[in-house]
Amino acid sequence: MLVKSPKKLIAARLRKIAFVSDSFPTSGQFDAVAIINVEQLIQIKEVANQIQKISGVERTETMVEVI
Repeated sequence: MLVKSPKKLIAARLRKIAFVSDSFPTSGQFDAVAIINVEQLIQIKEVANQIQKISGVERTETMVEVI
C-alpha cells in the first residue's frame, strides 16, 4: 500500500499496524510503502482503514498481488 503523508517517521508508525509485515519511506508522489500480508482480500480494507486513521495520512493507494 502506498501512503501519502508529510509526517516524519510514517513508515515506523505503519509497522505497528496488524498485518503490516514491513514498511519503508520513499521519495516521489508517495512518502511510504507498507507491505501487507493477509489471508483474505477483505482484510486489506480493514488495514487500509487503520492506516487512513493515522494522523497526517492524506491518501493511500492499494496494489494487490494474488498468490
